Amino acid sequence: MPVLLLSTYELGHQPFGLASPAAWLRAAGAEVTAVDLAVESFPEASVKAAEVVAFYLPMHTATRMAVELIPRVRVLNPTAHLCAYGLYAPVNESLLRALGVDTVLGGEFEAPLSALVSELSQSPPALPHPPVRQTLPLISLDRQTFRQPDRAGLPPLTSYASLQLPDGTRRTVGYTEASRGCKHVCRHCPIVPVYGGRFRVVQRDVVDADVAALVETGAEHITFGDPDFLNGPTHAAAIVTRLHERFPALSYDVTIKVEHLVAHPQMMPLLRDTGCVLVTTAVESFDDTVLEVFDKRHTTKDLVVALRTLREVGIAVNPTFVAFTPWTSRESYADFLTAVCNLGLVESVAAVQYAIRLLVPAGSRLLDRTDMQEHLGTFDPEGLCYRWTHPDPLMDELQSAVFAVAEDAARVGWSRVEVFDRVRQHAAQLLGGPEAEKLAALEPTASTSVAVPYLTEPWFCCAEPVRSQLEPLL
Repeated sequence: MPVLLLSTYELGHQPFGLASPAAWLRAAGAEVTAVDLAVESFPEASVKAAEVVAFYLPMHTATRMAVELIPRVRVLNPTAHLCAYGLYAPVNESLLRALGVDTVLGGEFEAPLSALVSELSQSPPALPHPPVRQTLPLISLDRQTFRQPDRAGLPPLTSYASLQLPDGTRRTVGYTEASRGCKHVCRHCPIVPVYGGRFRVVQRDVVDADVAALVETGAEHITFGDPDFLNGPTHAAAIVTRLHERFPALSYDVTIKVEHLVAHPQMMPLLRDTGCVLVTTAVESFDDTVLEVFDKRHTTKDLVVALRTLREVGIAVNPTFVAFTPWTSRESYADFLTAVCNLGLVESVAAVQYAIRLLVPAGSRLLDRTDMQEHLGTFDPEGLCYRWTHPDPLMDELQSAVFAVAEDAARVGWSRVEVFDRVRQHAAQLLGGPEAEKLAALEPTASTSVAVPYLTEPWFCCAEPVRSQLEPLL
């Protein structure tokens, strides 16, 4: 049975979410074509030939892009069975079905997707596109025995984001996952409605084999895409120890909660000694009120401790933020930029992070809070989230202005110091008053903007897609 797997956006990485199910499906005898539309052209011939077209929906940006694409696929192939799988699929089930998607799979999706294709291969081919009642679970959290991802046919690693080093050199990046889900339940996190505080590991031998295969195809650096690498510290330690034993010159980066950086300082020397050069951490805000609303389980003081811990061992930080929320005031946004400067993070913060606006998807724990309800509008199916308005209209105006800076930065290639300065100037001009005075006094210097390694992908999985991302799909 010909099966087409489509990915629209995976943060500048070769998609694990294509390679992993491809291995399962090929082992079951399916004829699999995997296409990453972030770097490849729309495969019209493959769409027309496929009996199953499955869209990988890992996060918001990818799903927004796929929503634009699904009607085109349905027109080109009216009889194909359409499937959507990944983290964002079940929380957007109603919209996906309205667009013509037959099967929606969330959580641990490889086994259910394989079962779907096996079932369909035993059925007579459809003439018109029939309504299908899904029998597979919408969300599966079964513990799977993973297969080594099969990356045959995917674009080479050189087609994707690389690791930019302070000395100006770049390393080719491979992407894998050692776990999925998360044992935490942060209120704003889209993982929570699907995994509900649980996580699942990929077996160590599978991770080991995948890393080896990536190295063989040119990877000089590995990104572990786990939502939190220290959900299972013992598992993580075994993975990186083995990685370094086999490939001592290989570097890597991971994602770790601030809470875990504070709770597991003893892990940092091990990470450094096994090749970790960068840790992504969801700071979200320097405002403890916002952190409490999000149920992040860390404070601004904890962040300072975490930064010190990483700096003491020589690991760079890649902080991510939700810069605009209903609780972000003129003063707190100015304080946000001040903290980025004073904490020496100017070179660490990607342009889009200054502009990220809170997303409230279906199933979000934020919907339970009265202080969210008072700002909330109706659910916007096209936007995949509930709309909200800021009590101060100027803050929405500022977000739009900063988002435009981020979009220009991605297009032009401004340095992070240039980006910070432009954001600072826009904020000072719009905010005025004491905030403008505070921002005018900020000036990134050599001591506050030390060059650090960073991944060259300019966009983010929780940001709205821009025109340049959408146009090739339409």
